[in-house]
Amino acid sequence: MSLSQATTPVAPGEDARVRRAELIISGVLRTGVVTSLLVILAGTLLTFLHHPEYVSSHSELERLTQPGGAVPQTLGQVAAGILRFQGQSIVAAGLLLLILTPVIRVGVSILAFVAQRDRTYVMITSVVLLLLLLSFFLGQPSA
Repeated sequence: MSLSQATTPVAPGEDARVRRAELIISGVLRTGVVTSLLVILAGTLLTFLHHPEYVSSHSELERLTQPGGAVPQTLGQVAAGILRFQGQSIVAAGLLLLILTPVIRVGVSILAFVAQRDRTYVMITSVVLLLLLLSFFLGQPSA
């Protein structure tokens, strides 16, 4: 459902505002996906530049790709790896950005509904955002 369908009859001036909100939301999604793709590609390239043996050694490549291998497991490991320019951490950051993109979209939708003064959809979308954020925190493995 688009934002223009989410509200009842719209005044002519509001129609442009709804369209602008839709364009901003689509821009957020496009930017998030393209940015995460570029970050993932950069991290992959950096990984293979730092470890050329991944190309020539099957056992080394297997070490990288096996579950629990050389990939960072926590946000702290990702951040520390980025500071050390580790490709695997940069790839993980790109994947995190890809996961965050729809969450950011929900946040932008809340702002759009606030601008449209649509309290019902502000409340519904706020609950969706709260549930998304809650799932991230509750879904983290215990240390």
